[in-house]
Amino acid sequence: MQNDKAGVSAQDVAERAGVSRSAVSRAFTPGASVSAATRERIMKAAAELGYHVNHLARGLVRNRSGIVCLIVSEIATPYRASLVRWLTQFLQEAGKVAMLINTDRSDNSVSAALLQAINFRADASIILSGMPDRTITRQCYQHGQRIILINRDEALPGSLSIHLDAQAAATTAVRAFQRAGCRHLAFANSLAGTPSLIKREAAFVQAAEQAGLMVSVERFGTTSYESGQILAHRLLTRAQRPDAVFCVTDLVACGFMDEARHRFQLRVPDDLCLIGYDNIAQASWSSYSLTTFAQPVEQFARDAVNWLQQKEQAENGLTPQHEQQHDTLVYQADVVWRGSVRGG
Repeated sequence: MQNDKAGVSAQDVAERAGVSRSAVSRAFTPGASVSAATRERIMKAAAELGYHVNHLARGLVRNRSGIVCLIVSEIATPYRASLVRWLTQFLQEAGKVAMLINTDRSDNSVSAALLQAINFRADASIILSGMPDRTITRQCYQHGQRIILINRDEALPGSLSIHLDAQAAATTAVRAFQRAGCRHLAFANSLAGTPSLIKREAAFVQAAEQAGLMVSVERFGTTSYESGQILAHRLLTRAQRPDAVFCVTDLVACGFMDEARHRFQLRVPDDLCLIGYDNIAQASWSSYSLTTFAQPVEQFARDAVNWLQQKEQAENGLTPQHEQQHDTLVYQADVVWRGSVRGG
């Protein structure tokens, strides 16, 4: 009689292969001790029966589910989508399962999704920069999850924080505008109020003041293309029109540039110099050719997953444990010179 593949157990495989139940477990555990002949016999029996390891059940026995939550806001933006792409790729390569929680909504759906992740005993949560409330981070931490914070201000014992050096990019932007002969600087920001965007603005204002230049700051709406258009209208209708604008993200910069060229008939970079941030794909399009700063999102993701794996090894006694240590990684956002700044 043919077995129901959904109900095939390790014991069924053991009986078909003529081995013990523990031998089947060792055969499906990387690095476990089992002879080549026995492994081959077990794998043959498993294939005939259609057996697959229940990794979730196995993980729960070891108090590890293999699930990692990605808690994300503004998931549709190119930068965030790129970061999610790299994180899911490296998590999958590490044998993990990514569970995505979208925190753009302000109703109870976020809390419900997070509770579901906790009920599945997620091993870790990666809090991407953006809107997620601090209570979400605390809730994950209190339920025993490892925490990775990307461009966030919290510092929890045993967590990893990933940050960018906002000051270095700001200084580079101010010097680029100075070389281009610009004297009336502006910073176009959203009202999102995330730690990374606030730091970006403050660093640029500080760098400009150190260079003896004042900065007009304008903030509006979400961090979007449409906000860039409105910010352009607000800044470019001022009595003292800026001749150089640092936009908080590339998406804002694209909206700003289109509004400046089409509504105000300004030439970029002849009449107006622009710099963005993130180096999204659109920044390289010939219609924008936007000078920008590239976040090393691939390296963020790789280092985050490596850190999780190192913590697991420490938990298993393979490396010394420093559970209460808060780790921090700081990266540079390298400038990508294109055609939106004179002399760039």
